[in-house]
Amino acid sequence: MGKLVVSLDGVVIKDVQITKDKTTLGRRPYNDIVIDNLAVSGEHAVLQMVGADVFIEDLNSTNGTYINGKAIKKQLLAHNDTVEIGKYKIKYLVEESHDYEKTMILQPGTPMSAGFARPFAPSTSAASLGAMSSNTLPASIKVLNGAAAGREVMLSKVVTTVGKPGVQVASITKRPSGYVFAHVEGAVRPSVNGAALTGESIPLKDGDVIELAGTQMQFIQA
Repeated sequence: MGKLVVSLDGVVIKDVQITKDKTTLGRRPYNDIVIDNLAVSGEHAVLQMVGADVFIEDLNSTNGTYINGKAIKKQLLAHNDTVEIGKYKIKYLVEESHDYEKTMILQPGTPMSAGFARPFAPSTSAASLGAMSSNTLPASIKVLNGAAAGREVMLSKVVTTVGKPGVQVASITKRPSGYVFAHVEGAVRPSVNGAALTGESIPLKDGDVIELAGTQMQFIQA
């Protein structure tokens, strides 16, 4: 799992493991991570785990949330990112792993083979990776429309993230019980078999049709 190392003026004051789906950060005592400083809002930011990814979202704080010096509203955290809140610096650290698929960026008119971007950061230990991948049958997604129609991509990694960053992003996570589809980012939720995703995630079955950012994909499992 990922962890946060909170420091002030170069001195580490907290070391927090990310173990919950949602971890709140702020000045109020009911937050999961409490930073008692007037530069920090009562409810400043929230960290959300989606599959193996960890996102941080600023909760309309007074002084804002910064990652590596840039103000953000919501952003995926990568290994070694530094979150800045007031004078506090929070380093995000994860255990290195290579069992993660690169993010597929779906762009109209662009072949899927050209649509691979940087990998999203892993946050799952090697021990849990082995448990997750042992009993799940192989699967793939096949693009049904657009310039990449007919292209099939194997879901060989634990987590595959698809979509358009900043517009609509979703993840497909391989678990011992099967594959799970989850909404990650975007005001409009993706749909499965024509029905918009209402909860955090939904199990996938062979033949399901996913629609995401204007692209239709079929989930195929052996």
